[in-house]
Amino acid sequence: MKRSGTANLPLHYGYVPKWLSERMKKLGSLITLAIIESHGRDEFLRRISDPFWFQAFGATLGMDWHSSGITTSVMGALKAGLNPLSKETGLYICGGRGAHSRKTPEEITDFALLKGIEGDELVRCSRLSAKIDNTCIQDGYQLYLHNFIVTEDGKWAVVQQGMNQNNAMARRYHWHSENLKSFTDDPHSAIIGKNEGEILNLSDSRAGLSRESIMDFLSLHPDKQISEIELILKSPTVNMPRHHDVRSENINTKRLGAVLAVAYHKGFKEFTDALLLEGFGPRTVQALALVAEIIYGAPSRFQDPARFSFAHGGKDGHPAPVPLKTYDESIYILKDAVRKAKLGNRDQLEALRKLDRLIRVVEETCSPEIDFERLIKHEKEISPSLDGRTVFDKK
Repeated sequence: MKRSGTANLPLHYGYVPKWLSERMKKLGSLITLAIIESHGRDEFLRRISDPFWFQAFGATLGMDWHSSGITTSVMGALKAGLNPLSKETGLYICGGRGAHSRKTPEEITDFALLKGIEGDELVRCSRLSAKIDNTCIQDGYQLYLHNFIVTEDGKWAVVQQGMNQNNAMARRYHWHSENLKSFTDDPHSAIIGKNEGEILNLSDSRAGLSRESIMDFLSLHPDKQISEIELILKSPTVNMPRHHDVRSENINTKRLGAVLAVAYHKGFKEFTDALLLEGFGPRTVQALALVAEIIYGAPSRFQDPARFSFAHGGKDGHPAPVPLKTYDESIYILKDAVRKAKLGNRDQLEALRKLDRLIRVVEETCSPEIDFERLIKHEKEISPSLDGRTVFDKK
């Protein structure tokens, strides 16, 4: 088992309005169902364990593309939308923020009893992942959110987040049960964050082969712990900036240019119509292209999560208000595609896969570039016609 990554996010306070949370619940669940239908349940665990994919996923759902709130809101939406479907998916999300996190053992046990799997061991895994990130990794971040995603065959992932009041940052930790070996012998594939001085990492195998529990870590000499620092500095990371607006340096403009070319260029109109998307405008095709990438894209495609905010905007108005008409059309198309796939007709899901492939072909053969400032201006100009809304609106 490896902790699959970490993300650093500026602390944001606020709330998710009901008009957005309900849509996040629907679209987030549908994207998950599409992933399960297309790749299988294990692939969803792998994706949610990827900090880059998770950030891109949250941006696609209309959350602020870089803030700490994306973790709580996305996991809350998934839990609300997917748990009622657990008999169908074999997937269950436990825990949450604050008091909800303390209910995790009970929720795991209930699901385990229902599915006939080893609940005590799963509870142990949940507790150990939290213990390691909150106590054994002393990086100044105290956990306040813990979600344990478990399947009916006992596989699991963890998404949890800690807060550092001193630097007004949050840090999200991802775990994945794939290839489980040990919690006390190098459980992390990476411990990633902005260098803020020496930290203690008590979960390294060099701390001693004789350790059998977390408490063994606490007896180690600090000299052994400090040796981890050089490895930390070499690790990859998701570091979100403090600025709220989306800037050109935050995205891969060539990749976004390919999406816009397919959505708006007349030369692709006949092809996109052939993908069962007749009757929907270019802004919906733009959103669906990014949704398709969330479902079918390779891990290397999510290094610039801000790009996915051009699917359904952001609740804070960056890069533009959430276009409710487009959002609802995306939900409608994906819901219809998943429904038909369950009945044996996979044409529409395959259409989304082809749309994702088309973006890749345009990107590689046409080298599209964009006028970023003009794009932002265009998104804001068309926002009223798409029923654009932000958290600041009174309506």
